Amino acid sequence: MASRETPTYKKRAQRKGDGPETRREFSAGGVIWRREDGRVQVVMVRPAGKNVWTLPKGRLDAGESMVDAAARETREETGLQVTAGEKLGDISYVFSWHDSPDAPVVRIFKRVRYFLMTPTGGDLSRHDSETEVSAWFDLNDALSRAAYRGDREILEKVRDAVAKL
Repeated sequence: MASRETPTYKKRAQRKGDGPETRREFSAGGVIWRREDGRVQVVMVRPAGKNVWTLPKGRLDAGESMVDAAARETREETGLQVTAGEKLGDISYVFSWHDSPDAPVVRIFKRVRYFLMTPTGGDLSRHDSETEVSAWFDLNDALSRAAYRGDREILEKVRDAVAKL
């Protein structure tokens, strides 16, 4: 059973001369999978305006659990209806951001929790405007297309998880 935990966002107090403001953010995502002609396939998305393939994910709405956010974000970004399954794991990374063009830099420490998902309906062409295209790929192809190390780590966990099913 997936965890119902809802993480909170934390902001570190900044002392004068202590460097940029820092924030911790939590997101959740899903890896939709199926077996097609004996091969494991997964859905990846290409975000609008970017030339990269990645896994669907997004921020939690207020009061939303990780698994619920993962299912919602996965549905929105892929156009597919899904059922969330087991937790695959977390990835973490750091990036810099400006809240507005004139705002000072903010360091974001992000953790993303991924869940294995099965498709139950929908259409890949019915994704939201954040996604340029969503598509099925054989798992090995997805591993080679994945733009980010964290996505590749999660896809390797998919290989292990579906081997048991």
